[in-house]
Amino acid sequence: QVQLVESGGGLVQPGGSLRLSCVTSGFTFSTFAMSWYRQTPGKERELVGSISSTGGSTDYADSVKGRFTISRDNDKKTVYLQMNSLKPEDTALYYCKADFQRIIRITYWGKGTLVTVSS
Repeated sequence: QVQLVESGGGLVQPGGSLRLSCVTSGFTFSTFAMSWYRQTPGKERELVGSISSTGGSTDYADSVKGRFTISRDNDKKTVYLQMNSLKPEDTALYYCKADFQRIIRITYWGKGTLVTVSS
């Protein structure tokens, strides 16, 4: 059974930090690229950052570059999102996604963890 379970969300003041984790099981984690997305009510889900299957390549949305860092531990089958210098506009439900694309494409999503940035 495939599972992606996000954690680490919560309430934080502007300028603060949070570290999100996404623990996975049920698939070969090391062969999947991993991403973090976020969504607020009334808006489409947007890509925050992604990391290749080996961890050798990362990419970020312009809105979070220099503030957020995505990393992964293939032994622990976990992907992380370190969020620093948080802003109120970072408030959202954060999801992790697993992507496998060779001949076929396989995608798995977690259920999300809520991040609220407010004073």
